[in-house]
Amino acid sequence: MIYNDRFFGDSMDLDALIKIVEKVGRIEIDNIEVTADELVINIPSAPPLVIPQTPALKETLVETGISKELKIEIPEIDWEIPINKYKGHIREVQFGKPKSEGGRGKVVKIGGQKALYRFEEPQPNAPVVTFDIFDMPMPGLPKNVRQYFEDVMQDPAEWAKKCVKEFGADMITIHHISTDPKIKDTPVKDAAKLMEELLQAVDVPFVIGGSGDPKKDPLVLEACAEVAEGERCLLASANLDLDYKKVADAAMKYDHNVLSWTIMDPNMAKDLNRRLISHGLDGDRIVMDPTTCSLGYGSEFSINAMTRLRISGLKGDELVNMPMSSGTTNAIGAREAWMKNPKWGDRAYRLPLWEITTGLTMLLSGVDIFMMLHPVSITALKELGKTLTTKPGEIKINTDNYEWIKA
Repeated sequence: MIYNDRFFGDSMDLDALIKIVEKVGRIEIDNIEVTADELVINIPSAPPLVIPQTPALKETLVETGISKELKIEIPEIDWEIPINKYKGHIREVQFGKPKSEGGRGKVVKIGGQKALYRFEEPQPNAPVVTFDIFDMPMPGLPKNVRQYFEDVMQDPAEWAKKCVKEFGADMITIHHISTDPKIKDTPVKDAAKLMEELLQAVDVPFVIGGSGDPKKDPLVLEACAEVAEGERCLLASANLDLDYKKVADAAMKYDHNVLSWTIMDPNMAKDLNRRLISHGLDGDRIVMDPTTCSLGYGSEFSINAMTRLRISGLKGDELVNMPMSSGTTNAIGAREAWMKNPKWGDRAYRLPLWEITTGLTMLLSGVDIFMMLHPVSITALKELGKTLTTKPGEIKINTDNYEWIKA
């Protein structure tokens, strides 16, 4: 290092360096290595921390003795919850129709919010959870989910009945996975026939899903939409990888809603919604699904996309002010939820905890409808979701329902 033409080699002259610092007040050193047996850094102590407290917190601290022990002077402060006012709103979407309008009776509504948080304004409709069922025994379904439905998995209509009668399902999601050409390649007409049987078996609204095959799904959704005409189902889904116009046409022709599915990109969600609306689909018939990543597997990306979409909608962007859906079932794919590992605890508890936590995260990000599998997870999320329609403290959570978590 050279300072004022003086060279300091590998063993720097410490006295000279001190004089330099005294002269200039500060010094910056680049590309230096320090070799020492012991390094002592003296950091000046910070001033005492004074935390302003609300009256309630002050009382709690005094009762516990903390305030007295630390001798903290707690000033009285005035504090109000920050309430934001938004110029926009979230559209309300209805599933099912009352018998007076030719439906089967059960009606479910989601959306309609005018605020982001319930302390700003309670939500008009509680979040809804749908039970996932399949048109064939689902391969790879975890044992601690399968145990609830093993007796009905061969008959989707009985599976739907059990979800409604025993577990109080408000909606059912039917996945026609057997229609996949790589699985059974079940004909479209068979999917439509099953849809007709399901409508006769239960009176709750349906989410109608395909297998994920981009060529066959629009055909399956169209056929099922026809037999469920007027029932206001949710066709899942329209996306940019398939003929979304055909799905939208089926929704418009047979009186249904459409799930607008994209990856975790708000701009892509907006673009797909724009295309659907330009094609003629009413924006009040759209539910967005920006993709749900499981806890520990990218859930922060879902949080980012969903929160941005919800805030944009409340600010008045009518291309993204739709309710949102979450495929919360994705949580059971996390290895921590199902893999056998004694260090991770009992799998009977891990799976529902993983699905509940993923669901709660999405709930706080603005999701309105959840597709889930485990009955315990669904019960928990439904109960917690109801608190969003009230002011804080109006509903007391029944903690007896969660004793299993302590096991």
